Amino acid sequence: MSTQHKIRFIFLAALWLLLCYMVIASQPFTLWVLFVIVASGTVVWAPLYKKYIKNGKGKDER
Repeated sequence: MSTQHKIRFIFLAALWLLLCYMVIASQPFTLWVLFVIVASGTVVWAPLYKKYIKNGKGKDER
């Protein structure tokens, strides 16, 4: 994985963690909040994992 992709991952992770913190801090922690965090993590990280880590390519196939 190139440096550019690593920087993107770090930026995306920081943004996602900040948004998760904002959701948790704005309301009481319930199972619904946990579901929202897990669902958003799946939507954000599963495609990136499949593209860059599982395939091991790290290249855009355009």
